[in-house]
Amino acid sequence: MYQTLKNSASKWLFQWRGPERGIIVLVQRRVFILPTRQGMLFAAVILLMLTGSVNYDLSLGFILSFLLGAAGIQSMLHTFRNLAQLRITAGRVQPVFAGESARFQLNIQNNTRADRYSIGVTGNKVSADYIDVPADSTVIAQVPVPAVQRGWLRPGRMTLFTRFPVGLFRAWSYAEPDVSCLVYPAPANPGLALPAPVAGNGEGGMAGQGQDEFSGLRSCRPGDSPRHIAWKAVARNDTLLTKQFAGRADAELWLSWDALPPQMTVEQRLSHLTRWVLEADTRGMAYGLRLPDATLPLAGGPSHRAECLRALALHGTATDHA
Repeated sequence: MYQTLKNSASKWLFQWRGPERGIIVLVQRRVFILPTRQGMLFAAVILLMLTGSVNYDLSLGFILSFLLGAAGIQSMLHTFRNLAQLRITAGRVQPVFAGESARFQLNIQNNTRADRYSIGVTGNKVSADYIDVPADSTVIAQVPVPAVQRGWLRPGRMTLFTRFPVGLFRAWSYAEPDVSCLVYPAPANPGLALPAPVAGNGEGGMAGQGQDEFSGLRSCRPGDSPRHIAWKAVARNDTLLTKQFAGRADAELWLSWDALPPQMTVEQRLSHLTRWVLEADTRGMAYGLRLPDATLPLAGGPSHRAECLRALALHGTATDHA
């Protein structure tokens, strides 16, 4: 009951809205400010000086107390303005493997004529990325978020804060951009050896080709490995050509769910299949992927690698999109 009331009060007080699409503007009602420990000590010293000035009728003490108090109020105003009216948008985030940290990008735009200094951005309130945002410019902040398990990862609520200029006050605001990162299964280490290519029916992506002896050139096709491009021929006639090899006709490399030992769990199977995909791609081989709920045809190249890893990351999940 207490936790529910606390969450409801925090949601109302700090205006937590959940994931927000588009541009997030830190308007005045979204920026909060409180004195820091140094600010509280500063106020206590001023109060002590003022009390002494009243007791001993010290005119210079009154002047000094009021000057320091005015300086403190002025610093509070600068701290608040240093964060207000910034515009936040989500940047691109690259897929990562489970166990790594996803690095979410925040584009922090300053459309005002005043420079902004020492803006901190954090997702876990432990470590922060500090940036300066000059007037009429945009700066990218990196927010690392641990990728614990495969699937879609959302960064959650991020905190932007500042103590500029003198650290007497801390202003902060919350932003939760509607962005997600795809987390691939962690590759098995060590993994099982790649399965041996099997004879195909001539319809696969490797049918009639091999890796042993050079047999000629052909026009480059989507999915061909960059390692097989005939760069010397490209330099002569400005046409992309791919080398063909003979020696393993009708060989097809299938990375199959059923080829793994039956005692493996689902996550172990996905980890080993991830290792196989990475190894086959490193070798420049064409390969196909067979899962209980999907089959990806024989192909190669970065796009096929990304498609296979995506299928492994989202296997058994309720949705295929963020």
